[in-house]
Amino acid sequence: MRIDKFLWFARIVKTRSLAQQFAENGRLRLQGRVIDRAHAVVRVGDVLSFAAHGKVRVLRIEALPQRRGPPAEARLLYTDLDQTPVDEPSAK
Repeated sequence: MRIDKFLWFARIVKTRSLAQQFAENGRLRLQGRVIDRAHAVVRVGDVLSFAAHGKVRVLRIEALPQRRGPPAEARLLYTDLDQTPVDEPSAK
């Protein structure tokens, strides 16, 4: 699946054209390599990293979508590898 379609289907970006710009501007890394084209292919198990809203997000693709579904369905398509569990006590 094209990376721009995945970003849009997974609701990481709001529009498909924004997803294309995001990919073409070299702001994405796929498996550690900089992506500069919207038609780069993503597969299940690939790791995608990018900066958004002042923080770096690292996502592992768990499934490829068939459509752009509701947000709850979209969250099942990837695992956020930087997410810290809420119940984890802070180190002091």
